[in-house]
Amino acid sequence: MSSKFHFHNPLDRFICSTDKALRVLAGVASASRPTPATHVDDTHMTDEDRKHSAGLIRVDHVGEVMAQALYNSQARFAKSDKLREKFEEASREEEDHLAWTAQRLKELNSQASVLAPLFYAGAYALGTVAAKMGDAHSLGFVVETERQVEKHLDSHLESLPANDGKSRAIVAQMRLDEIAHGKAAQDLGAADTPLPIKVAMQAMSKLMTGTTYYI
Repeated sequence: MSSKFHFHNPLDRFICSTDKALRVLAGVASASRPTPATHVDDTHMTDEDRKHSAGLIRVDHVGEVMAQALYNSQARFAKSDKLREKFEEASREEEDHLAWTAQRLKELNSQASVLAPLFYAGAYALGTVAAKMGDAHSLGFVVETERQVEKHLDSHLESLPANDGKSRAIVAQMRLDEIAHGKAAQDLGAADTPLPIKVAMQAMSKLMTGTTYYI
């Protein structure tokens, strides 16, 4: 079924939105770009370093699950077809991140967080609230999200083991993409995100990073 929400009536959008949620939570993600780690040599890491890298990449993976939820809800409830297209385009790029981090977790002999469905639901709810406030506020929500994600990825680049070049390459490219998404949203006329939503976003982010590193 096509993911082009703007060609469908509200029922079709609901069906497409549900189908996408199920695919994301089932781990069905395909990348349109090769992983940035393709040409990076895999070096020896201690068990401790490997476990730490896996914890950080697991957090990043759940972050990408949440990104799919945000763009899914914002595309579904966007007021204009043009904005739906932009959200769908960003979602496809974020799916690369989802696939890259899932692959890296397997390489690190680890697994995705069992809490992913919970955070998908929370992010979908926040995205829906933002979209219902209007397109300008929905875009502002993207700007604020990407600002927080950029800081989050910066901290991971500092924390990842120095010899884990593969994970570093993935996180570095993700960071560049997130900055581009935030700038694109700003250029489209984003409004400032209300303080209560910013606080809710920060609280969810803190809860997510504090739990999914371990499980």
